[in-house]
Amino acid sequence: MGGGHGWGEMNRDSRRLSASTRIASFAARFRDVPLSAGQRHLAFRAFLDTFAVAIASRDEAAPGIAGQYLARNAGCGKASAWTDGAALAPESAAWLNGIAAHVLDYDDVMMPMRGHVSAAMVPALIALSQVTDATGKLFSSAYIAGFEVMARISRVMAIEHYTKGWHSTSALGILGAVAACSVLLGLDERQITNALGLAVAQASGGRENFGTMAKSFQAGQCGAAAVRAVLLAQSGFDASENAIDGKYGYLALYGNNEDLSPALDALGTSPLEIDAIGIDVKKYPCCYGVHRALDGILRLREQHGLSLGAVGSVEVTTSARGLEALIHSRPTTGLAGKFSMEYAVAAALLDGYVGFESFADAMVMRPQIQAFLPSVKKSESTGAALPRWTEIKVRLKNGSTLGARVAQARGDAGDPLSDEELVRKVEDCFSRGRCGWSAGRFAERVFGMTDTRIDDLIRPLYAADTSHPIHAAT
Repeated sequence: MGGGHGWGEMNRDSRRLSASTRIASFAARFRDVPLSAGQRHLAFRAFLDTFAVAIASRDEAAPGIAGQYLARNAGCGKASAWTDGAALAPESAAWLNGIAAHVLDYDDVMMPMRGHVSAAMVPALIALSQVTDATGKLFSSAYIAGFEVMARISRVMAIEHYTKGWHSTSALGILGAVAACSVLLGLDERQITNALGLAVAQASGGRENFGTMAKSFQAGQCGAAAVRAVLLAQSGFDASENAIDGKYGYLALYGNNEDLSPALDALGTSPLEIDAIGIDVKKYPCCYGVHRALDGILRLREQHGLSLGAVGSVEVTTSARGLEALIHSRPTTGLAGKFSMEYAVAAALLDGYVGFESFADAMVMRPQIQAFLPSVKKSESTGAALPRWTEIKVRLKNGSTLGARVAQARGDAGDPLSDEELVRKVEDCFSRGRCGWSAGRFAERVFGMTDTRIDDLIRPLYAADTSHPIHAAT
């Protein structure tokens, strides 16, 4: 895709316009922009991964409680709850499915955003797609537009925004989610400007909630708020066009009054951010901040036959600000363990793997794990926050020392999982979710869903007729 769409030229002549107006101008024109098969495939992979990790959460407390909360409204809409297929209004479906997609912390991330890009957008987009008969082609265009907006803004402000304590997945992600949903619905510029103002009115979420159900609530709230914003704007509900960069706007309150002009000039220019940044797909169901350390520890364990009992201590050093999400040094629950460098290292050394079962409360509370936690020391380096890296130093009880440096986690956009590896992750998620679906058949349909109605892809999953091709052979 080239850079000759005119957004850059228009924006350079229009910097007096508000940020919302300029984003709206981009989004209103993006719906019909030609995209490559490769770009659409990345969006389809994002849907497949996000949906699968939501299915894996079926037995988690958070989506269970959220589903019970919505039960009185079941059957009142056309969007599907991914956990059980209940018919819900799109706002409710986006909320519940966002919680389910995020609660295991197994959903993908975007590095400049320091957040979970697909959990912020996909549940809302799929919910709206089901009630508007949208196809995979329109879904992918909307996803890529939202990714573009989210990434451009993130490059300018996400690092400081996150350091302040905001959960960028929800508090920043809502701007991209609203842009994406606006493209899906075909809103005009004024409607999109109003929707972005309504996004600012609802932007929320703090890092203090990491390690609790509330973290996934924040992701669900992002999607629900995006649906609410675009549907209200579509009906004529207005908001300030200066909601993002006005004196009391988003940048002043959630950032440091950064200048978005260079980022907005670049909207839609080549390469698109979906190509330039890519999507980081998780290999382990826990905070991405520990993934490099896990890759390194597990590699050392395999190479040297390490056991937890042979290790005296471990030192983990990350690039600047690499530990900000890891707020639990002495976790006592599985959810807290997902945000603990100490636990991740101890579990990897003891078990030789990190998977779903690693984050059961009982696994975190094993005596040998709890005893070892103080032996893991972590620190951040000075300098630039990006690119990320992690160094590990393992001191053995026999006096020898082992070390590793990991610059790129497996599954990162620079070292991506193949389609086959992603399908194996989906299969594992479907198995944990106790559903009789064929991961391979479902992935095949997702990868080829350009002209498929989203509702025709989702609804048959929950049909009683197990002869449908999505269901595994019985």
